[in-house]
Amino acid sequence: MIGDGKPHAERFIPRCGFIAGALAAAPPVGLKSYGSVAAAPHSRIQKRPFNVQKGQAIRVRRVVRRLRIGIVQQESMMGRFSGKVVIVTGAGSGIGAATTRRFVAEGACVVMAGRTVEKLQRAAHGLDPSRLLVQAADVGVLADAQGLVKAAVARFGRLDVMINNAGTAAQGRVDEASLQDWRDVMATDLDGVFYGCRAAMPALIKTRGCIVNVSSVSGMGGDWSMSFYNAAKGAVTNFTRALALDHGRDGVRVNAVCPSLTRTEMTQDIYANPALLAKFSERIPLGRGAEPEEVAAVIAFLASDDARFVTGVNLPVDGGLSASNGQPPQA
Repeated sequence: MIGDGKPHAERFIPRCGFIAGALAAAPPVGLKSYGSVAAAPHSRIQKRPFNVQKGQAIRVRRVVRRLRIGIVQQESMMGRFSGKVVIVTGAGSGIGAATTRRFVAEGACVVMAGRTVEKLQRAAHGLDPSRLLVQAADVGVLADAQGLVKAAVARFGRLDVMINNAGTAAQGRVDEASLQDWRDVMATDLDGVFYGCRAAMPALIKTRGCIVNVSSVSGMGGDWSMSFYNAAKGAVTNFTRALALDHGRDGVRVNAVCPSLTRTEMTQDIYANPALLAKFSERIPLGRGAEPEEVAAVIAFLASDDARFVTGVNLPVDGGLSASNGQPPQA
């Protein structure tokens, strides 16, 4: 309580919305059943009403403190990328589409890249068209990667963030999967990252921008029957480290996220198989796969000034999977 008799939270109702409103409207904790301290049956409460009120005030102050922190964080995040220009590859679905939405929500102009314009346009539905550029591109072709950077600079005047997200996978042991599978995986997952970084670097040096590559926990360890994908993502993981060393003095930060199972088009067969999904979930301490928006939030963090002293990091976004030594739960 404060001098005018109003709860602290009441002063934050215009800024905190229904949470603070509910707090201000609620009766004091521990007294709602009795109407007053004197009516409470517990003798200690009857004899020491001041302490109960003091405890309530302390709890209110703690809640208000958290609300204040949340307000500051929310206000600082709303415009983290105002005036910034971002390229997102593989932007038509999954992590790429969620990342596009996140950057637009935080004020950025975004170049959405993908092979299919119709798919990109569907992902762009509802977003501010004045801050979007939909661009068809095959990231496995250097000229297309260079064209993305040129288009970004021509439309928005600069480039600040490069998100190399496009990816594909092939299953099968090394003697089972085809040579074409190998070439397709390497073209998208590795060449696409290499070409994107190479094409974007001159523009990023000018703006002292950054790169976030989308690697995988599969780039930090092996999977059964996924050796082609493991090879490509493992290369991305170490390529990220090397670029961070080479371009730190240019003011360009280079990091990667390493998601585990995430709900995307690539993993829809896993999510459609309850028995297989249960196996994945058992190994993840948080007990589930990620949503694309959860990965996008970490990408946005790494691309923001909040991570201005972070480079060369391959950050697991895996619900705790990489904390395990690989053995299954014992109970």
